[in-house]
Amino acid sequence: MKFLMVCLGNICRSPLAEGILKHKIKQEGLDWTVDSAGTSGYHEDALPDVRSMAVAEEHGLDLTDQRSRKLTSQDLDVFDMIYVMDSSNYNNVMSLCENTIQKSKVRLIMNMVLPEKNIAVPDPYWDDDGFKKVYLMLEEACIAIVEAYRET
Repeated sequence: MKFLMVCLGNICRSPLAEGILKHKIKQEGLDWTVDSAGTSGYHEDALPDVRSMAVAEEHGLDLTDQRSRKLTSQDLDVFDMIYVMDSSNYNNVMSLCENTIQKSKVRLIMNMVLPEKNIAVPDPYWDDDGFKKVYLMLEEACIAIVEAYRET
């Protein structure tokens, strides 16, 4: 399986989701690929936000190998599942989709925990305290992803 985590700038939420899911699949011994991207190119090639890296480090995760990149149309074919953080990300990714197969891959990540609720992972960029909440939300979603796809 190949998973792509997507947020706006690829420096806060999606790097955390990538790091958490990579950690979970390593613990499970699964041969999956995980990457992340942003719908914008605002932070091209930048490290994750220092606050994302700090909250990840508190949980034993190292995000320093990640660099921000913009989502490409090729990503829609390469990845099996594309998890987005909020409805704006969802709409931006869906607008790039060229067919129903690509569209079927795009999901709001928190729907893995609370199906059909369409709950957003809030962007913590302007809220230092939000990074801990976002980490916990994404951890719960990543556990659900592993449980859902473990047998595939």
